[in-house]
This record gives sequence, structure tokens and C-alpha cells, in this order.
Amino acid sequence: MEKLKETLPSLALMALLLALWWIVVLATESMIFPTPLQVFEGTLELAADGTLWNHIGASLLRVAAGFFGAVLVAVPLGLWMGRVDGAFRTLNPIFQIMRPISPIAWIPLSILWFGVGNTSPIFLIFLAAVFPMIVQTVSGVHTIERRYLHAAENFGVSRARLFRQVILPAVLPEIVVGMRIGLGVAWLVVVAAEMIAPRSGLGYLIIDSRNAGNRYDLVVAGMIIIGLIGLLLDGLMRLLEKHRSVRWRYGR
Repeated sequence: MEKLKETLPSLALMALLLALWWIVVLATESMIFPTPLQVFEGTLELAADGTLWNHIGASLLRVAAGFFGAVLVAVPLGLWMGRVDGAFRTLNPIFQIMRPISPIAWIPLSILWFGVGNTSPIFLIFLAAVFPMIVQTVSGVHTIERRYLHAAENFGVSRARLFRQVILPAVLPEIVVGMRIGLGVAWLVVVAAEMIAPRSGLGYLIIDSRNAGNRYDLVVAGMIIIGLIGLLLDGLMRLLEKHRSVRWRYGR
């Protein structure tokens, strides 16, 4: 009952936005922009023949590959840069230059390097996710109270034990935040990444629906599905915040 009360304001706002959308389309007598009912019918059409599930599965697989590849690179690299000043001074300027570059700008190079296939969108998703995680992990290491490190060193704690029992537990909450941001950004660029995908994925569905016959009901359906899956993915990532190894950092 408590959960229902918490979600009622969001559900009421969504219902209001849907009603407003419907009223505006009917009032303007738009022949192109679809009503919510047309979007729903288009979604059912795709779901009935299995096309929708194929596109969702393709997008999730690409995002998973790019995201987990970014985790494997960003977390160890961020920990190293956070602990070794020379590594931070050497690599940080390079990453700060590359971080603001939109993954879309990499599309011509990704096609040149990897061709038109799954590797190119996975590479773009990797780029979108890796830099936020590196920055957040480095920040987590730099915010560790120095007195804890000095105390451990004074007691003769080995480097391996210091890393395992002091540094990693202290940085884990920041790593989780970085993963949450990285996954959100990775899912955000799925449309651009799948512009070069081999005829599959939600991004391809949106582009193809626009180009193949002005099916704006499917364009909007694809956009809404991307948003809903993004909400679900963020919810799954937030479950990590409840794990006992990182729960100490959060008040709720």
C-alpha cells in the first residue's frame, strides 16, 4: 500500500500527459503525428509478429557488451589513476579531452575501423560508458580519508590487504554511481549507435520506421520503449545501492 501511494503522483502525471498529448493531436487534426492509441496499436502490431522482441533483444545485447566492457576497463584504470599520482597526471588530461566528444562524432571512424556490423555500435556504447565510470572511480579514490590510509600503513598493513579492506570498500559506492551513470549514457546513445547496426535494434527501428513509410506511430513507440527500458535498467542499478557492501554510504 505504501509503494502504491509513492507511485500515485507519477502515474497521475503520466495519465495527464497522455491526455494532453491526445487532446493536442485531435485539436490540431494532425495527419502525421499519432495519438496514444495509434502508438499502442503499432506496438501491438510489432509485438504480435515478434519484431519488437527481436529489436529489444538486439539493443540490450549491444548495450550489455559495451557497458560490461567499459566496466572491465574503467574500474581498474580508475583505481590505478586514483592511487598513483603519476598515472593520474599523465592520463587525466587525455580523458578530459576525450570525454566531452559525443559518441556520434565517432561514427565515421567506427565504420572505418570496424565496418558496418555489431562491433561498431558496441564500440560507440563502450565510449559512452567508459569515461563517466573512470571519472567517478578516480573521484572515489581521491575522497578517501587520508587518515584511514595512514593508520593502516602505520599498522603495517600490506598493500594487497589495504586495497582489499580499506580502498575497495570505500570506493565501491562511487563505483556503483559511476556504473549507474555509465549505463544511463550507454542506453542514451543506443539510437545513434544503431544507425550503423545490421538492421536490428530499437535505434534501427526508429530510423527505419521514419525512412520506410513515415510510420511515426512506430517512431514514437520506439522512443517510449527506450525510455521505459531505461527506467527499468536504472531501477536494477539502484538495487546495487542496497547491497550491504555499499549501503553504508546511503542514508536511505
